[in-house]
Amino acid sequence: MTNYYDKVIEILNLESEAISRTAHKIDRSGVEKALHLLESCQGKVIVCGVGKSGVIGQKIAQTLTSTGTVAVFVNPSDALHGGLGVVASDDVVIALSNSGETDELLAIMPTFRQRGVTVIAIVGSLDSTLARQADTVLDASVDKEACPLNLAPTTSTTVALAIGDALAMALMDAKGLTAEDFAANHPAGRLGKRLTLKVGDLMHDSPNISTSANWLDVVKAVSKNALGAVSVVGKAGELLGIITDGDLRRTIERTSPELFSSLTSENMMTADPITASPEMLAFDALQLMENRPSQISVLPVVDEGGICVGLLRLHDVVRSGL
Repeated sequence: MTNYYDKVIEILNLESEAISRTAHKIDRSGVEKALHLLESCQGKVIVCGVGKSGVIGQKIAQTLTSTGTVAVFVNPSDALHGGLGVVASDDVVIALSNSGETDELLAIMPTFRQRGVTVIAIVGSLDSTLARQADTVLDASVDKEACPLNLAPTTSTTVALAIGDALAMALMDAKGLTAEDFAANHPAGRLGKRLTLKVGDLMHDSPNISTSANWLDVVKAVSKNALGAVSVVGKAGELLGIITDGDLRRTIERTSPELFSSLTSENMMTADPITASPEMLAFDALQLMENRPSQISVLPVVDEGGICVGLLRLHDVVRSGL
């Protein structure tokens, strides 16, 4: 019976060892020239490859773009039928081919030369046509594919992808890309949301009442707006306090029924509550609400002048995916 686990571990080791060997044999001058070309590129990076190399090329292009370098994938087959229109003289090409003899890729090399485009080749054969025609070459050769027949591109594509990732990350570091820059390119991801989503994007319009509102008006306001709280404000709209469901319940519990008519929002509110501003990051507001002995479920939002402009619910922050 086949031991699937041992086979998977064997293949993982084979591919990781291939990457390790690449790290030791890849030419220093080739790497430095490639990164110099990419860093100084005044146009965009064109990534080309056919078949499995094309799939790897698409991933490399996406990684470059998301980390601050404009890159597009161009399928050599499409390029031969009009796709070359996207290539300009100030671009840099990254060409991927395990054999270095891919017909479609070699067919567009004369156009690259005519347009003065610089070519970085990631190849599995340094003695190939593509390697000889490129401006700089990165060795992605492997001793053996992970395929039992040594046929299906597996280890070779893993190494090519690792080289592409390494170039993208080194370029990202050279350009000084910050977490905020990265987040700007990933607004829908968790990191992007944590660094870009603001309280103003999630808050609700503030249901406001005056300090003289009676307890029944408070109950009606809390129920009507269904936010779990109402803000108590002064004549100019300045925040004076907040009344949550919990404040309302505790006040009613400790007050004799005959005294209900004398209750006002001023008696019931939590004065000078913790607040957020519309420009505060929603993630920071989340920490403000959660990292405390008693969790806050609703946070008043005030502007620079102390005017109450909204309410932020913990529920909405969590639901946003932070």
